[in-house]
Amino acid sequence: MKLAHWNFFLIAGGTLIFWLAGFISHYAPLYTLYWPLPADFNQFNPVGGAFFILGIALVMVGSVFFVINIFKTIAYTPEGWEKQPGAKLLGSALGTVAFGNIFKKKSKQKEHLVSLPVAAIARGSVDVALNAGIILFTGILILVYMVGAILGFDLKDTAIDALLYKNWFWWGLDLVADGLVLIFVAGTWYLLATMITGKKLFMQNIARAALLLELVVSWTVWSHHLLSDQAQPAFLKVVSGEMVTAFELITQGLAFFVTLATLWAARPLKMTNPLKFLLGGLLGFALAVPAGIMQADVGLNRILHNTQWIIGPHVHVAILVGLTMTLYAAIYLLLPILTNGAKLYSQKMANLHFWFHLLGGVGMGAFMGMAGLKGMLRRTLYFNGEYDLYMILALVCGALLLIGFLLFFINIVMTVGLEGLIGIFKPVKDKNKDLVPTGTDT
Repeated sequence: MKLAHWNFFLIAGGTLIFWLAGFISHYAPLYTLYWPLPADFNQFNPVGGAFFILGIALVMVGSVFFVINIFKTIAYTPEGWEKQPGAKLLGSALGTVAFGNIFKKKSKQKEHLVSLPVAAIARGSVDVALNAGIILFTGILILVYMVGAILGFDLKDTAIDALLYKNWFWWGLDLVADGLVLIFVAGTWYLLATMITGKKLFMQNIARAALLLELVVSWTVWSHHLLSDQAQPAFLKVVSGEMVTAFELITQGLAFFVTLATLWAARPLKMTNPLKFLLGGLLGFALAVPAGIMQADVGLNRILHNTQWIIGPHVHVAILVGLTMTLYAAIYLLLPILTNGAKLYSQKMANLHFWFHLLGGVGMGAFMGMAGLKGMLRRTLYFNGEYDLYMILALVCGALLLIGFLLFFINIVMTVGLEGLIGIFKPVKDKNKDLVPTGTDT
């Protein structure tokens, strides 16, 4: 629990530090750590950049703590227990047992020692570890430039191959963007589906095996970010950028199907807050993943690259609708469990939250996508008003998102009360002298 608290405060503190560094010093390099290395100090403040990288480093260290905690917990033997089979537990968690079961008769299949949601967390944590190492190394590299500039040394001409750097960076970032997020989301879908229905997950062994298969996909998918980079080898563009990316439609589609099949088999179901937000999250990825697959075509990428289409129908819909509504579903489901049965303050506010967020997220992505198809680029100012209608409509939808979040926030605060809200961040000691958050079942 102490390591978990360090994990929380390092990530929260690091995020605050790099956000303030950008807000105060206007440090804003492309993609935060992307090429060209942000060494133009006529544009950026090196002190602000140094604090930005410090914040990134703290987040990465906190992420490493998370990974250590996850795998140590899975293989852990509590005091007084018979020694647990750590290696077998980890094998079950990573999906190797499930993958082996596919090729065996049902009578000879091995038992799964770790539940499927835990397996998804463990599998995603592998990518977290790799990503943390890559981004931490990248941050340190840029920090060398910043400290050099502060001390009066000009390192801008240091020989670093741009193409190698870009492939390294995108390999690390896509472990999060295309691998880890999909894995954690799939695990959350499985958890929600089983808790909502009270039934076992449909095709559970296949779902477990798919988690291991996604490891291969997430490690080899990065090159779709470099389809329009003329120096990128054609082999990587075709195999990694197009073929492996298209395979993500299968792995994510399988998670989508397994979740819906589990819900369908448990009919009739009451349309509770967790269920409808789960369906909203599924819809978000059903829209965003195909949009991403479309971009992963060398021809279409020439048209769509760096336009509002990328950030709208793909990124915003995936994150704001797919990922966020899945998280809201988990919150609404777990809230009464974690608060000893607290009743939600207002169901009307929860209903408005759902519709405002769904319509706002899908609408903003759609209108941004329309502007992108008309040729509106990202990170570009337009003064002739040719895209104003699309941007105004996207702004209205963004306002719906904000209103929906405020309704959610007020509803949660009123549910747990101000004292309960503060108590979440106040650790207390249980009988075993381990730190646990206030209000949890020790």
